[in-house]
Amino acid sequence: MDEALQLLKKYWNYDDFRDIQSDIIASVLSKNDVFAQLPTGGGKSVCYQIPALLNDGIAIVISPLVSLIKDQVENLQKKGIKAIGLVGGISTDEISDLLDNCQYGNYKLLYLSPERLQSDWILDRLKNLTISLIAIDEAHCISQWGNDFRPAYLKIANLKSHFPKTPLLALTASATPRVKQDILEVLKIQNASIFEKSFNRDNIAYMVFDVEDKLFRMVQILKKNPEPSIIYVRNRKACLEIARQLEQSGISSTYYHGGLTTKEKNDKMFLWTSERVQVIVATNAFGMGIDKGNVKTVIHIQLPDSMESYYQEAGRCGRNGQKAYAVLLHSPSDYIQAEAQFLAVLPDKEFLNVVFKKLNSYFRIGYGEGINESFSFNLNEFCSQYQLPILKTFNAIQFLDRQGVLTLSAEFSQKITAQFIIPSKEVIRYLSLNSSHEETITTILRTYPGIYEVPANLNTNLIAKKAHTTPDAVVQILENLHRKEIISYKAHNNDSTIVFNEIREDEKTINRVSKFLVTHNELKKQQLHSVMEYVSNKNTCKAKLILNYFGETKKENCGICSYCISLKKTSPALSSTTELIISALEKNSMDSRSLEKITRQTSNQVIFALQELLEQNKIEVLSNNHYRLKK
Repeated sequence: MDEALQLLKKYWNYDDFRDIQSDIIASVLSKNDVFAQLPTGGGKSVCYQIPALLNDGIAIVISPLVSLIKDQVENLQKKGIKAIGLVGGISTDEISDLLDNCQYGNYKLLYLSPERLQSDWILDRLKNLTISLIAIDEAHCISQWGNDFRPAYLKIANLKSHFPKTPLLALTASATPRVKQDILEVLKIQNASIFEKSFNRDNIAYMVFDVEDKLFRMVQILKKNPEPSIIYVRNRKACLEIARQLEQSGISSTYYHGGLTTKEKNDKMFLWTSERVQVIVATNAFGMGIDKGNVKTVIHIQLPDSMESYYQEAGRCGRNGQKAYAVLLHSPSDYIQAEAQFLAVLPDKEFLNVVFKKLNSYFRIGYGEGINESFSFNLNEFCSQYQLPILKTFNAIQFLDRQGVLTLSAEFSQKITAQFIIPSKEVIRYLSLNSSHEETITTILRTYPGIYEVPANLNTNLIAKKAHTTPDAVVQILENLHRKEIISYKAHNNDSTIVFNEIREDEKTINRVSKFLVTHNELKKQQLHSVMEYVSNKNTCKAKLILNYFGETKKENCGICSYCISLKKTSPALSSTTELIISALEKNSMDSRSLEKITRQTSNQVIFALQELLEQNKIEVLSNNHYRLKK
């Protein structure tokens, strides 16, 4: 392992491996099939990147997230490690060229979305490569009981038959025992070496608080713990609103969601990682690849959709081993809102069929056509045109994405249209005077030969790749050409991009994937009910509840969660607080903040006393979140 440690130091600047990383790497290097479960932040990617560098040939890495593939490839290339990513939206010719590079260019890692394995010709090309390792990231996607089941993952088992002597490494951060067994059976690696790190994070205090004024409690927590923090919310509007409210309360904040441009994301990420602001308010678009060790607090102000999601998001605090807080603030109305947000908007087969047909009509895709075509997409405009409910439509499209029918990129994009409005000889003259723009402009002219006659829809990512530059640099050149009146230029903002991965076959397509829809919807119900049980259970250590969900048994209480803290409260003090509250409520109904002022007790004392009185059925909660004595 000495050589592995040298590579770790050279490329990642770490002196030693974490936890069971070295055992996993040693087993892979010994040509064993391996199942590895490491919690979020456990350093899964190093477990295949190091063996890829040590072995001859190229490692195949299968990942379901286009954005994560792009980030990994970009980060490896910055380190000087040769890596390639094959995702949606790339033409067949480009894929062929990239696979040629894999065969003759001494590349060490080839990242694939699972849908690529459904193309027989790509599989045939892979057979010509010297494959050193097959790594499956987010392996829980293999199981239909996993958090993000994708049928395309089932095709991965075929690789094992084509490369029987190549070690297979399945990696996941959040698999229940049922999902783990599914992974081993589907991949046919029942004899795999198994490495599992406990889900227990003994430095994280899992806190669940019943509150009616979430902003007030957030500010209290963040002022008490002024270190870097993350607040998770469910939508983009809440990102802006909560960040603004925190700023007004004296907490430096920024926000992050999938609708930001790449530059905006990078700028806001820099503000937070460099600790120019304390808090980043984010949707679940934030988190993949984030490894900031000193995050003190993660706060959820709305119920997450599953314990898997909650565990991963909460686990982004305390990675330096110091005590940290995973806080979930909720009020009685959250249960109703969560069911409306997560369950009432689940699509059935009929609605899925409608959305798929409308998408094809929207993009003017004919029957039997559409494969590998890429389109800019604005969800609000689409739903407005066809009078469709937004959340339910988004869930339908997301389901089609997970089934591999299409790929939905949640990244902000621009629809750019351009046309040259000066003669070609004048363009040549411009190029002779602006040599730094030559490669980009000639790439545009070669890629869009009709751009002199009619406006062309430009793919800046494709142009950037061919011209060996960045999409932002392409846009800057186009804007410069527009100012000089060399081109006409229009840019329209879009929420995302859709790539169709197969030809249009309407009902035939929906009939094939709808068999997974019933299971998918049932799983979503079970997952949300598990979250509700976690929140509402007042009689069990929160760390125990999380570990039980993932199939682990913990004998002793953690001692630091909200339940365990409540046990430490001396009964005389609790009794005194409950008496003060009862006395106050005899005069009028009140919220918890008013009770804090009148009783002169801390917020924690009041909360625990209120919970005690609720359990004793002595008080009740009104619809306005006020408490009153039971009549």
